[in-house]
Amino acid sequence: MIKEAIYHRPKNNFSYAYNEQWVHIRLQTKKNDVKQVVIHSKDPFEWSNMNQTSMKKMGSNEWFDFWQGEIKPTNRRLEYLFEVKDERETWFYTEKGFFSSLEHSKNPFKFPFLNKIDVFTAPDWVKETVWYQIFPERFCNGNEKRNPHDTKSWGKEEPTWDNFFGGDLEGVVEKLDYLKELGITGIYFTPLFKAKSNHKYDTIDYFEIDPQFGDKETLRTVVKEAHKRGIRVMLDAVFNHCGYYFQPFQDVLEKGEQSIYKDWFHIHKFPVQRNPVPSYDMFAFTGDMPKLNTENEDVKNYLLSVARYWIEECNIDGWRLDVANEVDHVFWREFRREVKKIKPDCYILGEVWNDAMPWLSGDQFDAVMNYPLAQCIMDYAAYESLSISGFQREVEELLFKYPKNAHEVSFNLLGSHDTARILHACGENKEKVKLLFLLQLTLSGSPCIYYGDEIGMTGGGDPSCRKCMIWEEEKQDRELFAFVKNMISLRKTYGSLSQGELVFHGREDVLAFEKRKNGETVFVVMNATNQTKNIEFIHSHLTLLKGNGKSADGKEINLPPYGYMIFKK
Repeated sequence: MIKEAIYHRPKNNFSYAYNEQWVHIRLQTKKNDVKQVVIHSKDPFEWSNMNQTSMKKMGSNEWFDFWQGEIKPTNRRLEYLFEVKDERETWFYTEKGFFSSLEHSKNPFKFPFLNKIDVFTAPDWVKETVWYQIFPERFCNGNEKRNPHDTKSWGKEEPTWDNFFGGDLEGVVEKLDYLKELGITGIYFTPLFKAKSNHKYDTIDYFEIDPQFGDKETLRTVVKEAHKRGIRVMLDAVFNHCGYYFQPFQDVLEKGEQSIYKDWFHIHKFPVQRNPVPSYDMFAFTGDMPKLNTENEDVKNYLLSVARYWIEECNIDGWRLDVANEVDHVFWREFRREVKKIKPDCYILGEVWNDAMPWLSGDQFDAVMNYPLAQCIMDYAAYESLSISGFQREVEELLFKYPKNAHEVSFNLLGSHDTARILHACGENKEKVKLLFLLQLTLSGSPCIYYGDEIGMTGGGDPSCRKCMIWEEEKQDRELFAFVKNMISLRKTYGSLSQGELVFHGREDVLAFEKRKNGETVFVVMNATNQTKNIEFIHSHLTLLKGNGKSADGKEINLPPYGYMIFKK
């Protein structure tokens, strides 16, 4: 047994309260090394009555196997150790290391107390939500009177970093029925607050809607009309940095060290200079986005008042937090307390592109943008650079990285305003795009569609991915729209797709997996290659829900290039 590969820590994703009654315990071992793991557990203040719980292998990556067990502590207290077996030996693993017998084991791991306040809780409604990301400047021009100076004709020119086409909130209200028809139940807006740019990530006034988009009353109308249609609304908060023309920063530029706002920012020297190199911290190397000092009490109080204000004024349902990983954890903990105090089921979503466990312990975010899953799906189905087994390994590793509670509300996107369009990434191959949507909408979490992807819009990275939405139906890919609409409908009909346990079939000829929940099982089989696949797949007892493959005698199926079939047991 490779004992040095065995690892557990009694916190984070390895040991956590799934709810007020159950604790999830996880263990990592060398891949294909350990055959069985049993948890021995008891109340730390009882001297007998040791319980045994068999652990289940929940997945693997290239190097490790991942195990999970579920325990219901009798008195909400728990101490435990692991009995680890291979074909030749048995060891008992504790905080102190490895012991040859249970009787001589010392220092078991402890879950001291299952405190209700420590349980990771996210809004239940998010588990079933299908989001739609809107870049307001490019979605729909509903009121030309709001157009900025030198607004371009809608969709007649290519987008640039500094041109405008007049998209606004009245245009969104106009198109809410389109979103409802598609099956959307959540809107994620990129920033709406007053700013100079077309993307609005350079906030000038956090308490005003940009005049190009409308005003507070317009946003209230959007939220009210969206709610009528069963659609939630999430705004984008840019608290890591502000815009160059944010009044406090302008005051610092004018008054230097005498400004009452000088500590709102990270100023290196006075007088403040922007060129040739800014004398202040900023977002990336963008001088027109000075970084805010969220450790400053005045800044903290100001931004927390912003968070409360838009919930109270417009009844929004969520906050997406831009560049969340560069803001201090203390601020986010206070942010959560303030937001949940006034709206307990408000969804708090952080933009974190890498391992996000430090933000997902239940005291900061409800979820993060699941870019690792997006990359995994793209590598497998769009770029064909990841094998089926590689896809399985990466997904299972990701499932192990975070508590199950976090995965249930994870924000599962494919593309966004920061990435190339998925059709472009697929080499303009629409059949590949369908497989991307199929995977996104059959995996657990909260999926998000970037505006226009459902009708076949294309384009490379920023700014090409920010083209004007195409509204002329004759220019839309209506067949793709119908496919996405149907997949969303399937997801809503079969709860196993949105929240079921994921089980891979371990094949290398096609990707095959099932989703299970409460006795319901849905099977997904897909061929992400340009070759026809004839495979054995017993389906005589299954009902075909959707697919472009062909079946024969209940034992074989034929999948065309980029083909798929979805069955229900």
